[in-house]
Amino acid sequence: MDHQQQLLNRLGNLHQLPRPVLGQEMSLPNVAIAVLHRHPWAQLSYAISGEVEVDTHGGHFVAPPNRAVLIPPGIEHGVTCPPGTRIRSLYITAGMLPRQHCQVLEIDVLLKELIVAFSRLPEEYDQEGADGRLVAVLLDRLSQARPCELMLPWPEDPRLQRLCRYLAANPDCRRPLAELGRPLGVSDKTLSRAFNRHTGMSFRQWRQRSRLLAALPLLERGDRVTDVALACGYDSLSAFIAAFRALLGSTPGDYLHRRA
Repeated sequence: MDHQQQLLNRLGNLHQLPRPVLGQEMSLPNVAIAVLHRHPWAQLSYAISGEVEVDTHGGHFVAPPNRAVLIPPGIEHGVTCPPGTRIRSLYITAGMLPRQHCQVLEIDVLLKELIVAFSRLPEEYDQEGADGRLVAVLLDRLSQARPCELMLPWPEDPRLQRLCRYLAANPDCRRPLAELGRPLGVSDKTLSRAFNRHTGMSFRQWRQRSRLLAALPLLERGDRVTDVALACGYDSLSAFIAAFRALLGSTPGDYLHRRA
């Protein structure tokens, strides 16, 4: 039996959280499980260093530093992260947070420190004392965390999903929409309408989002900004910087400086 299956078995035996929130430093939530699974509580997938990626049937979510992915109860998901990532994720009893959709949230300095402080508490912390008050503040701040657009929606249509997954895996692909639609037997106009209908985004918007999400792990591992731009299909560094700023609110250089 492999390690991930052992972890899934432990999850399956955990029918109820010992407290409203679980996520101590040495507990199960601090291990990434890539195999698709689900559980009856919410999960905040967060890394105090490194990056976390979450896949669901509906989309691909990326949480670089100062971001986290919130997964509602019952959503099938898998979590991956690069080597060296330090996870401090949380399991949260259903109903404790008002959010109903899987989304990436901004983690400000205070929220990060609350998560780190919580990770050092005993698993069965005192709910009536100072530990319980810390958890109440943690949940309150988490309920107010701002969502951000670091996700890539997957279409339900099988043919379109195959195309989307190909483009996500090959961000340097520059083939135009008409050429991509030819093996599917559809025109570029039909394919364009399908993108809007199934993802809520135009093909151009979806492809740009896909390229930018692919750029984040490359920047995290220390690749040069120019090399990342070329690897992700951008013809010029200026175009990459402009698109990056539009999505993340900073240039790639500023992003790397804040991460450091």
